[in-house]
Amino acid sequence: MIAGDETAYRLFYDAYFDRLWRYLIVVTAGNEDAAREALQATLTRVVRHIRVFSSEAAFWSWLTVLARSALADQSRKRRRYLAFLERFSQHTAVESAAHNDRAEDRLQQLLDRHIAALSEDEKRLVEAKYFARRSVRDIAAELQTSEKTIESRLTRVRQKLKSTVLAELKNEAPER
Repeated sequence: MIAGDETAYRLFYDAYFDRLWRYLIVVTAGNEDAAREALQATLTRVVRHIRVFSSEAAFWSWLTVLARSALADQSRKRRRYLAFLERFSQHTAVESAAHNDRAEDRLQQLLDRHIAALSEDEKRLVEAKYFARRSVRDIAAELQTSEKTIESRLTRVRQKLKSTVLAELKNEAPER
């Protein structure tokens, strides 16, 4: 194998592949994916770093060290990758939250401006229902009208606010 003889590699493969596979399955507690990746890395390391050993026991010991090292390297890479994904996820969440905060602030500004532009009757109705949190029944009693009338007026005001705010947001949206 040191000289690059493919027949020697095939002999090595036939003699040690199954044994290394079983060893890695035991070491990984049955995790076949981890064992498969570690086995591939181990075989690559064998080809790159093969040398002469005094006995089969010394050679097997070297193979198990390569296999455990491959597992440890693989585990470190996986932890680094998962840590990266966690940091990326947190970064994305922070950016998203910041974007949402800006969007909510902008929406609040638009609502405030468009509520201020409502007629005095509409403004009083919105303030009583949504800011003072009064019931439709109480508002209807105060204005000496029916609850249905108040609900209808609130529906029209909400629709008016929605359409004006959406129209303004549509005009602000960047074109794609």
